[in-house]
Amino acid sequence: MSGGEDYFDALETRDPERRERELFARLPGHIAHAKAAAPYFAEILAEVDPAAVTDRAALAGLPVTRKSGLIERQKTQLPFGGLAATATGALSRIFCSPGPIYDPEGRRPNFWRSARALYAAGFRAGDVIHNSFSYHLSPGGAIMESGAHAVGCAVIPAGVGNTEQQIQVIADVRPHGYCGTPSFLKILLTKGREAGLDLSSLEKALVSGEALPASLRAEIAGHGIAALQCYAIGDIGLVAYESAAQQGMIVDEEIIVEIVTPGTGDPVAGDEVGEVLVTTLAPEYPLIRFATGDLSAVLPGASPCGRTNMRLKGWLGRADQTTKIKGMFVHPQQVAAVLARHPEVGKARLVVDRVGNVDVMTLYCEVAGKPPGLAAALAESLQAVCKLKGRVEFARVGGLANDGKVIDDVRKLD
Repeated sequence: MSGGEDYFDALETRDPERRERELFARLPGHIAHAKAAAPYFAEILAEVDPAAVTDRAALAGLPVTRKSGLIERQKTQLPFGGLAATATGALSRIFCSPGPIYDPEGRRPNFWRSARALYAAGFRAGDVIHNSFSYHLSPGGAIMESGAHAVGCAVIPAGVGNTEQQIQVIADVRPHGYCGTPSFLKILLTKGREAGLDLSSLEKALVSGEALPASLRAEIAGHGIAALQCYAIGDIGLVAYESAAQQGMIVDEEIIVEIVTPGTGDPVAGDEVGEVLVTTLAPEYPLIRFATGDLSAVLPGASPCGRTNMRLKGWLGRADQTTKIKGMFVHPQQVAAVLARHPEVGKARLVVDRVGNVDVMTLYCEVAGKPPGLAAALAESLQAVCKLKGRVEFARVGGLANDGKVIDDVRKLD
């Protein structure tokens, strides 16, 4: 750490243009390494010249790897589907998340990069952290523990459950803060109060894994605990984190984040909601354009806390909006394929409803004016791609909601 008392390191306050240059200067070598050491990337990037991928436009031309596809990929090539670039025995840990999805942990300190989020949440060397993320097969506990050790903290490996024992441990050991889900923190605080135990040593918390609504944050604050949240996933580690300013989630310094239209690899414009894609620079598991399945959007400007990296608006839902209509699955990728045939359309949403016990789908399209014949052409494309008939309606440019939805299933099924 060399960033002063307020920041984990100097990377957090870099000039944004410098950050972009430095990240993309590392990317060609990273892609070359992935092609050489990971069979999966050697296959999907066979025609890619790593030296040419030096900016976001070039990166956007590379194929997307979807988290939703890892399960099947790993079944064909256990345990990591050919995506790992390190021998299995050279890893530190191997996790099994629900799915199952196998996640590798390398031996580098702070492998998951969570130290940055913990530091922003107020944790410092010498603190003791009560860590209630799972330690059983899933990586949550290890993600936070590795970062805590990098900051210089001691960790109580509490894991999940055993509420009565956990509140007794907190009362006895007097940890300075908590890591885990916010709902479990609320349970611990409630149970501690009911048992007459003093949990007042807890002054700060870094929470993740679920939403932190303002009401719950305020309730936790009522116990004297300042709770901040971070966005982390088992395949990648830390993606983004809150600072004390509580204005958006700041992207980690060791990854490249893109926001794309769900079902595609096409970056959205400005602050539109889309799917979060992450490119890591971890040599052990060099994920490139990894689609998380989560929706978010870019928050313009820099954080008032002084950190200058891209900010996300937080978790805004799931990007996998696949639905079944008349026995047929319809995917966001298919809506994108329809629009690719009609460049006149700027944005679209497929709304699925049920009228008189019959499924009906309507494609709402943002179009300037009403070009003659376009509605019929779109309906024809919709049927050709989705193998289902649907209606087409036009909306004014900017008329569709900015919520990342490509397919909106509004059916009410009794």
